[in-house]
Amino acid sequence: MTGETLEPTRGKLERTLSQGIQALYRSQLGHPTSQALCNLFDNKLIIVVENGLTQPEKLLAQNGQEDLALQVRTQLESVLELPLKELIQNVLGVGVTDLLRDATLETGRTGTIAILDSAPQVRDSNYNKSKTQPKAVES
Repeated sequence: MTGETLEPTRGKLERTLSQGIQALYRSQLGHPTSQALCNLFDNKLIIVVENGLTQPEKLLAQNGQEDLALQVRTQLESVLELPLKELIQNVLGVGVTDLLRDATLETGRTGTIAILDSAPQVRDSNYNKSKTQPKAVES
């Protein structure tokens, strides 16, 4: 294994993306999210952000201005599109073909499906397990 570089595991990529998305919300929106969950499935990435709505969006929604709150969300997502695509590309090493997004005012969750150019290269998380471990005996 000299000089050989191992691909990251799927879990490592998902954690790195989650942390990057939370940092993006903090730096670009000044808004701390409670959690960003990322799940990678072949050439698709699912992102769910808990507490993703900013305080102004929540205030508008709570005061009967749901349409305006959704317009604000749409504009914020538009501004975040390029940095989000760049983050995904930098972490996964593949381009983003499309971003499909939505938000729910009632729960404060935002969701994104990123369609990737191709499936990123990942290492099987079982790679480091010894191949000489005894197998379980079936009875």
